[in-house]
Amino acid sequence: MTPQSSSSRRRPLRTRHTATAGLAVLAAALTACSGGSGSSGAAEAAEKPKISVNLSGQRAEAGKPVKVSLADGRLKQVTVADDKGAKLPGKVSANGSTWTSERKAAPGTAYRVEASTDKGGNAKASFKTAEPEQVNKVTLAPGKGTTVGIAQPLSITFDHPVRNKAEVETHLKVTTSNDTTGSWGWIKNHDGKDRVDWRPKEYWKSGTKVKLDARLNGIDSGGDDWFVRDYATNFTVGESQVVKVNLDSKTTTLTRDGKTVKSVPMSAGTPGGEKASWGGTSVLMSKEGTINMRSETVGLTGSNSYDKMVDYSMRLTWSGMYAHAAPWNAAYFGNTNHSSGCVGMSTADAGWLYRQVRPGDPFEVTGSGSKGVPDPGNGYGEWNVSWSDWQAKSALS
Repeated sequence: MTPQSSSSRRRPLRTRHTATAGLAVLAAALTACSGGSGSSGAAEAAEKPKISVNLSGQRAEAGKPVKVSLADGRLKQVTVADDKGAKLPGKVSANGSTWTSERKAAPGTAYRVEASTDKGGNAKASFKTAEPEQVNKVTLAPGKGTTVGIAQPLSITFDHPVRNKAEVETHLKVTTSNDTTGSWGWIKNHDGKDRVDWRPKEYWKSGTKVKLDARLNGIDSGGDDWFVRDYATNFTVGESQVVKVNLDSKTTTLTRDGKTVKSVPMSAGTPGGEKASWGGTSVLMSKEGTINMRSETVGLTGSNSYDKMVDYSMRLTWSGMYAHAAPWNAAYFGNTNHSSGCVGMSTADAGWLYRQVRPGDPFEVTGSGSKGVPDPGNGYGEWNVSWSDWQAKSALS
């Protein structure tokens, strides 16, 4: 019931670049510890170790770990850092002959390599990876440092299609303060974009602290669409609240910690067609206040058309289902479902509910006359999918 914007992206012409081949060979000078007099030039040359790096030049191939190898002796320490000072973590092999980064080299990035040996030698090198053909960016929800309701999933929406879903998913790390059981699931957002959500098996426990580290820098999402940065967010789960919308009794009831706070009369969508309300569980996406609702944005025209400024609007789906004040529908509150799909209440009751709820609170719609349940990507509709079916949506299942 709200305007829906659309955007089109023009995909740039792609020119596939071949990474520069070859190894960067670094020479590290060692000081010989000898009691003899004056080493010969040939002996000194023999003491210089040969250290090689698997990436070199100004157009090195991105998306690969950096590997530093020593021909003779043992590596003591290796540092690989980009031009902003960020270091790639890595480990020296057990025999000391190689060092390999734990993360991959990102595209369009200059790196400096510094290596030292157990005999005191050291060497430096540099390389730059080829620029990405296209950058894939993400939108995270919920926002960093927020407090959310017990049904709020972690949600990542991608600007461009993700073909390497399993590869991407392995780089998404969720940490909770109480070892909450959950799973990633790949779905399509309502606008058609790829999206992956992390949903707990059951509603979050109040007070749970959640952290996401999306370590995507240097990962190819498929089709030469690269991630060029990491992402992170964190949030806290607030008090346990559930809004119960009963289509049969025409009431909306707020419960907190399992106890009824208040029940108010309402009128939901007219049964039997597109004006019916969604059933099942939706999640409060946002509190939008006073907004302009126009019928054409949800496909209603002719005798069903409307254009209203609506107060205390609480969005439940991308397709336009809200809970809000609907004083023009007062004759139907508590006795008839007669709206264009939303849950309408008196201005006073809608204002009261608006002040009580927070994004992430579940709205559980029960009773007869709904038009089914919303798709997982229509807002946060994943709670209408069984736990086993949700787990099967993981690319790693």
